[in-house]
Amino acid sequence: MQTLFVSDLHLCAARAAQIDLFVRFTHALPGRASALYVLGDLFEVWLGDDACDAGQTRVVQALAALTRAGVALFVGHGNRDFLCGPRFLRDSGAQALDDYAVIDLFGTPTLLTHGDLLCTHDIKYQRFRRCIRHPIVRRLFLATPPAWRRRIAARTRAGTLKSMRAKSAAIMDVDEATVAERMLRYGARLLIHGHTHRPGIHDYADGAARRRIVLGDWYEQDSVLVCDASGQQLRRASEYMRAVSG
Repeated sequence: MQTLFVSDLHLCAARAAQIDLFVRFTHALPGRASALYVLGDLFEVWLGDDACDAGQTRVVQALAALTRAGVALFVGHGNRDFLCGPRFLRDSGAQALDDYAVIDLFGTPTLLTHGDLLCTHDIKYQRFRRCIRHPIVRRLFLATPPAWRRRIAARTRAGTLKSMRAKSAAIMDVDEATVAERMLRYGARLLIHGHTHRPGIHDYADGAARRRIVLGDWYEQDSVLVCDASGQQLRRASEYMRAVSG
């Protein structure tokens, strides 16, 4: 049985074709995959468990069907959907992942994370992250009406896009020293993350037998990492479904 990983799907009602693709993808997993890990940003934005729209509801229902079919589901928070809470977990059947989670992946100690915490050169973002994820800030935000949250999120997103255009690509990528430190701290030989939208497999010739796998986004790439006892392979979900249906 396989273990699959996805990240940065950014699903929303405006991207109905991607929701369709993801739902079809979940239908292809029972009987083939033992577990699906979503490493953050499943949704373009999640404004609270009480503010779910029709597209998000469809995704949650697909996840619930997946878990009822016997596929274990693990979901981590990204920078867009960190407000996914207890109701989302209950309705989808998912188990929550910590910001850093260690699993045994076919005998390899593996560290999982969304990836934004590895971008330590982006000091402005790290400060912003600490602020918006503070329990008091979260509680105050979720106490406002959903319509207010949507307006706040839209303004925040506009400011984020403006800030990103002013940053270099290097600043928004992971810091390799941080990667090495986190893998050493958690005793991992494999690190899997998303966030940067720069899919690839990086092997380090430093004597530590380390590997870092970056998941791509689903804006255009529909990236999925397929793992089994023979190793790891980055594929497109559309290609994966054609292969398993054949």
